[in-house]
Parts: sequence; structure tokens; C-alpha cells
Amino acid sequence: MNAMRALAEIRERRIILKAAGVGAASLLGAQAVVVASLVGVDWWKQRGRKQRDAPRPGTYTAQVQDSAMTVYTSGEDVYEDMLEAIDGAERSIHMETFIWKGDEIGQRFLDGMNRAAERGVKVFVIYDGFANTVVPHSFYRFSEKVDVFRVPAVRRPFWKGPLRFSGLCHSKILVVDDNIGFVGGFNIGSMYSRHWRDTHIREIGPAVWGLRNAIAAVWNEHRAPEHAIEWIPPKNWDPEVRVSPNLPIQLVYPIRGMYLSAIERARDHIWINTPYFVPDQQILDTLLAAARRGVDVRIMVPKDSNHIVADWVSRGFYGQLLEAGVTILLYAACMIHSKTATIDGEWSTVGTANLDRLSLSFNYETNVEIVDKDFAAEMEKVFLSDSTHCDELTSPAWRDRHPMARVAEVVLAPLRPLM
Repeated sequence: MNAMRALAEIRERRIILKAAGVGAASLLGAQAVVVASLVGVDWWKQRGRKQRDAPRPGTYTAQVQDSAMTVYTSGEDVYEDMLEAIDGAERSIHMETFIWKGDEIGQRFLDGMNRAAERGVKVFVIYDGFANTVVPHSFYRFSEKVDVFRVPAVRRPFWKGPLRFSGLCHSKILVVDDNIGFVGGFNIGSMYSRHWRDTHIREIGPAVWGLRNAIAAVWNEHRAPEHAIEWIPPKNWDPEVRVSPNLPIQLVYPIRGMYLSAIERARDHIWINTPYFVPDQQILDTLLAAARRGVDVRIMVPKDSNHIVADWVSRGFYGQLLEAGVTILLYAACMIHSKTATIDGEWSTVGTANLDRLSLSFNYETNVEIVDKDFAAEMEKVFLSDSTHCDELTSPAWRDRHPMARVAEVVLAPLRPLM
């Protein structure tokens, strides 16, 4: 059945491309024209537009086994608590992040790390080089006592195995004194503090071990044993709170399997929030199958994200989703960057992975999987609050979109594996 649908889609794309006068030889040129046009229109729309403050659904708490969990929906709130944890560190700080802006918020984190190292705290920092190419190197003035790994944009051993050395360091984790851990979608920067809607969680207790171990796995792959982050034993197995880290260097990608397993178990509802929705065929088929068996599947994405091409590539999936009964919610208040899901009032995940090819199959990512009714209830409150800022996409409206939009979606479809 899947093969028949795939063949039907390919046939439809060929018909549309032929009708538009786009042959195989000119597809690349057509893609370039579409991408340039989208970027140009997006630039014009954004020019002079004043950024609005993001809605803040609130801060939510739950106790999961022996760990206290906090859900943050405000950058200002989570940054203050992260910085407070850094300033209160007594033994160790482990941090891994993707974007680290050289602005006021970025400076506060840098200063906090340096102060901690100067007072004797062991500080390990990992940040992505490619994501911060626009930030001057002079900004990252770490104390000599801070252990720093800037993940290079191009790694020397790339030829030894492209999959092992191609992933971006997309995780955002902070662990303090092996007892306080933060993870989620927030990068470090002033813009994210007020103008983006994102979601982060804090764990206090034994559940933090998985976050620390995820950072150690990345660090230790690039260090001699004498400079490695030491292994520490978990305080318990914590079956209700598990960390799933994607580790390209080890060809390990558990987050995709985590999502597939959870979606296949769904009986009542699946509520997903992702800033970029470019699923592979198996993820897509699993969501469609859930909707067709009567599960309430809702997918929340930005109405206009910060990556206009990714938005349009996502649009190519909307027809199938709507036909199967999936609800598509377009968040209109601002850029929403949350990477969360909650299923059946029992299972939830919060982390750094988008539902796209890059996150699930290439990047270093970290998601926390939580099986707990109280925590799921809090995540549902967040989703429902965010839903009040969404426009629901309907099948009639989607079918009536401009013919040229259909052409653009088909032309961009071959870019899916790159996103």
C-alpha cells in the first residue's frame, strides 16, 4: 500500500512538472528560482517588521519518581534559572549548545562559566562551530580554566565515514553538580529570550544522569582518556525518565525509534509541536496510520518560521495529512521553536530534535522521554495554551491554494532528504 501511494505521488509530481514546463534537466534551475523567490519575498515581508514578544503559557511542575521536573515556556525564566544554577555550582558544570550569540544573554553565560571555573568548579563547554560562524571568535573569551570544545564545521576525518562526521552539534544541555539538568529547544541569545516561543525542562534528581552522560559521550570521542569526562554510576535506572541522545560518531540515532514506538502505541491522541516538519516516509506513514485508526493527531508548526524554504518543503505533506484526518495547527503569534510531543496522557518528550531528516538521521540531538501521567497533563496544558494562538488549516482552504503554490511544493519535494 505504501509503495502504491509513493508511485501515485511520483506520477502526480511528474504531471505537475510537465504541465509547468519543468523537465528533469531543468529541475535544479527551477529549484534555484523557487528558493530565491521565497527568500526574497520573506526578506521583503520581514523588512522593518517589529518583533513581538512571545506568548508565555507559564511554568509547570511535576514530580516524576525521585526527580522534580519543571517545564519552561519563557526564555527569560529559563535563562535566569540556568544562570542561577551556574552561579551556585560547587563541583562541576557540563554544557552543550548549538547557537551561542555574542549578545547580552550570551555574555552573561560566558561570564558565569568563567566565574565558576575561577572559583574551582570543573567546567566543560561544547558548542557548534558552524552554527556560530557569524559570531566573532573574539567573543568566546573563556578562562584558561574552562575546558572548551568548539565542534568544527568541517572535520578532518570526514573521508573515514561521512555519516560519522557530518552531524551538527544541535543539542542544548546544561548539567550542574550532576544533580540539576536543563534540556530543550532554547539556544543562547537575547532574541530567544523574549521573541521566540520555545520549551525547555529542568530536572533535579537522578534523572540528570542521562543528560550528563550524553554530553560526556560527545566530549570523550574527541579527547584522550586522561582528558575525558569521567563516568559516574546512575543513582537508579529511572525507567520513567530516559534520555535519548543521537550520536552520529557512533551511528546511534535512538530518537527516531523513540517517536516511532510511541506513535505506534497511541490509542487516543498524539499532539506534536515541531518548528520544522519534514518526516521520512516511515514517520509519515506511522502518523497517517494512527489518524486513520481514529487517533486524534495534531501537529503544530510555525505559520512562518525562520526558514522559509523548510516551511514550503513541509507544505508538500499537508495534503496527505489532512486527507487522513490529521489536524494541522499553524502557530501565528511568533516563531515557535518547541520540540515536544505528548501521547495518550501518559507519554511525553521534550528535547532538541525536530521532526525532520537532519535531526533524526544526522545531527547530535538530545531528547528526554517521560512516561508519567502528571507530567503529560502539564504538557497538554502547554499544548492547549499554544493552540489558542494557532490558525487551523482546513482541507477546503488547502485544496483552493494557488496553482503556482502547488508547482513550488512539487519542485521543492526533492529537497526533503536535505532537511
